[in-house]
Amino acid sequence: MSAGKRSAIAAAVLCTGVAVAADLLESVPLKAMDGRQIYERICQGCHMADGAGAVGAGHYPALAKDPTLVSRQYMALTLLTGRRNMPAFGEKHAIAFSGPAVMLSDAQIAAVINYVRTNFGNHYKDSITAAEVSALDQKTR
Repeated sequence: MSAGKRSAIAAAVLCTGVAVAADLLESVPLKAMDGRQIYERICQGCHMADGAGAVGAGHYPALAKDPTLVSRQYMALTLLTGRRNMPAFGEKHAIAFSGPAVMLSDAQIAAVINYVRTNFGNHYKDSITAAEVSALDQKTR
């Protein structure tokens, strides 16, 4: 089987539910993960390793060269509360479908946002802090 086909199958498996992602995360302490590690463990299953997104069993938008990422607040709210079929990852918003919910702290959400906004052809220089993520989260209640 080709590497591309294995990657597509792995992505399909990862995108079938939050419980699968939670199983993958059990072996890596979330508190020790940086933005790249969080992306690789949680996000790339749907958005792909190169951030190009995917279409097939679902539609997973590209993050590569994405002009909507100019708004770090938009990204924070998306990760905190979810959007369309993407689950919420905020500690107070995450919902488990079958198994434990994957929850990220405000610092982890900030780290993955800053990683995505400076990789995959994105060159946004301003970053978001955990305090800003927390303030946005306070407004969602």
